Amino acid sequence: MAFTKEDYTEMSLKIRKVKEEVGKFIVGQEEAVDFIIYSILAGGHTLLEGLPGLGKTMLIRTFSEVLDLGFSRIQFTPDLMPSDITGTTVIEETPDGRKSFVFREGPIFSEMVLADEINRATPKTQSALLEAMGERTVTTLGSTRPMKDPFFVLATQNPIELEGTYPLPEAQLDRFLCKVIVPNPGMEELKEIIRRTTGSETGGIQKLMGPEEIRRAREMVREVILPEEMLDVAARIVTGTHPSGSPLDEVRRWVRFGSGPRGLQSLVLAAKARALSEGRFHVSIGDLKKCAVPVLRHRLLFNYEGEAEGMPADGLIMRLADLSAGGHAS
Repeated sequence: MAFTKEDYTEMSLKIRKVKEEVGKFIVGQEEAVDFIIYSILAGGHTLLEGLPGLGKTMLIRTFSEVLDLGFSRIQFTPDLMPSDITGTTVIEETPDGRKSFVFREGPIFSEMVLADEINRATPKTQSALLEAMGERTVTTLGSTRPMKDPFFVLATQNPIELEGTYPLPEAQLDRFLCKVIVPNPGMEELKEIIRRTTGSETGGIQKLMGPEEIRRAREMVREVILPEEMLDVAARIVTGTHPSGSPLDEVRRWVRFGSGPRGLQSLVLAAKARALSEGRFHVSIGDLKKCAVPVLRHRLLFNYEGEAEGMPADGLIMRLADLSAGGHAS
């Protein structure tokens, strides 16, 4: 489907209104808001890492209401079973006395799913999300059932609690389009949070988009033009995360594995989504540099020496983005 410049401008205005509506209920967290939008537009999923009480649950619930999407929340615990997520088959008795198997859908069958504290569940349960996130289907007892469209998973994890947690395996981390670090609010943001949450005024949320418009926006993202020189820059950023071909000495010394092809796919799609949100139908170097860190920070695996040095992935990726951009203007 061909889209006009007016289509992109109109969609950009809608996305801006969504951000403004979310901003009425969420204080700060600009990067989280931006990249949740980019993930939804790109058809991906987001991993949020932050301390408890920073409004991660409220953030995704607000998005589901503004976008008029179904919402479900899964609280991950060590005793959570895969069937608690995907659903299970039960025996039901019909009015005429016959018995039949009926599948009861689990909370994964929703348009927006909050996987809260995902690193508290066992790997067996974590893997129940893999097929749903990657293939958009769930298979139970030999039957494959499609997920809803759109389908978006926002997973959260607490970075300070290690006891009783199970770190996400690399295969599952790679399923997330981006990883966003939620910072602690500053003093002014804290004061604004208190004003909004302890007063008597409560405003309603305005529904601004729906599933059909989100599907249309995703089609528009795919139509955003990616110039060959921008693809070269994106490919240089990703290949630069590999020790064997990196221009940075720190990567060659401290990184064991870099990003794979899915990282490049995610970087390009996130950049296209950012271009659409700004009303452009072509990817710029600024899009790639802005998206590089959240998209790639969870795809770098450090060796023992790198972990001992405490080398942050963000700094390496930012330097790679600057080097790869070369003389290109933002």
